[in-house]
Amino acid sequence: MALLGALIIGAAGGYISGKNTASSAARNSLDEASTRTRGPARIEDAATGAEKKSSRKMDPTSISQMAGNSNRIQALLAFYADLSPQQLAEEAAKLENLPMNERLMASFLLFGRWAEVDPDSAIAFSNTMGMAGGFVRPTILQSWASVDPVKAAKYYLQNPREFAMMDMMGGGGRGPMGGQGASSIIASEWARQDPLAAMKWASDLENGKTQAMTSVISEVAKTDPKKASELLSKMDLADRAGGYRVVASQYGATDFPGASAWIQSLPAADQAEARAAAIAGLASKDPREALLQVNKMAAGDAKDRAISAMVKDLGRLDPQAASTLVNSQKNEQFKRDALRELMPTWTNQNPKAAYAYVQTLAAGPVRDSAAQAWVFSNTTSPPAEIITVAESITDDGDRQRSVGVAAMRWMREDATAAKAYIQSSNSIPADAKQRLMDGGSFWGGGGGGRGFGRN
Repeated sequence: MALLGALIIGAAGGYISGKNTASSAARNSLDEASTRTRGPARIEDAATGAEKKSSRKMDPTSISQMAGNSNRIQALLAFYADLSPQQLAEEAAKLENLPMNERLMASFLLFGRWAEVDPDSAIAFSNTMGMAGGFVRPTILQSWASVDPVKAAKYYLQNPREFAMMDMMGGGGRGPMGGQGASSIIASEWARQDPLAAMKWASDLENGKTQAMTSVISEVAKTDPKKASELLSKMDLADRAGGYRVVASQYGATDFPGASAWIQSLPAADQAEARAAAIAGLASKDPREALLQVNKMAAGDAKDRAISAMVKDLGRLDPQAASTLVNSQKNEQFKRDALRELMPTWTNQNPKAAYAYVQTLAAGPVRDSAAQAWVFSNTTSPPAEIITVAESITDDGDRQRSVGVAAMRWMREDATAAKAYIQSSNSIPADAKQRLMDGGSFWGGGGGGRGFGRN
């Protein structure tokens, strides 16, 4: 899933073409950094336009027939590795004929390879893809930056409008579905090769500066939290809070005592949130120890945030203890967020115990969140039972969606019983009833058309 995330986050964006003027400081830092970056050199003969001869022992059609998904991925990698930019363009034009899941995988591999050998033509091709270009542009940028962050950064600064929607979707940092803004993608890749140069470039940005610097720190913190903490001094004081949390999370996962000692050196106003991040990091390695640590925190939003972040990890080991922890939260929104994380894990383990917990909650938004998560993640209980829980949700929109999902599943198992329920239901809008009884979607749409989002 991590591989596909880079494709998905650009669903609506990145397709606005145009040029703009970058800050002179950022441009100058690129010139200074070009001699410092030690990433693998781009393959120069790829940019000449000379078409390489490929052995092509297999083609994508025959690869798709292979047994084993990992075998297909390896075969596609080998196939694309032997193609010239012109041949990659020919293969890219065929992608829209693939089913969505195959298209995502093939696009990630194809455009990732293309960007390493000839990023200019890969970008140019993406600009001919309409909305679909937004899906592949993050992959192109990341692969380009992985081999030549200096040139990738220059292109980004000279053509910011091409990445405008990507930046809005990612907010310049972590966004929907794990997406990153363009400057953060470049900064992360650059940091793997030369953190100081990446930090210098990020610090000179006019837009996305804080997010890009935080991305550098995050990348360094994965392997050396102490070194990452030292880089924080290069950020403006007002921008360091996010950096503290990033370092604390990585620090907490690898050395919680060390993280605790470091957190005590931070400004008092930032310590609680940093500790919450460190506990969340600890939970990924030792959920029970994280439970002990979070119970030591004073009540408040920081503690609630820590609980929401760690409850899924604890829920894998002890969902009952996790539910008790959720009950201790004071902030209703954080409690709802925590239950959306806990309930799928618990429901998959023991749907009856998970539902018994839902029944202990008072009617209202918190119970609605728990019940909806139970309905959406329940793959073992009888459809009629799932429908009953969906009907108990008080929020009209959440109830309709939950009932609709349950009814679609019921149609697959017992169409006669499902149709009888659908016809009599007061929770399903009239325009959705016929679609459901015809075996379609509660939401409508789907089917027909071509493009990146179609099968």
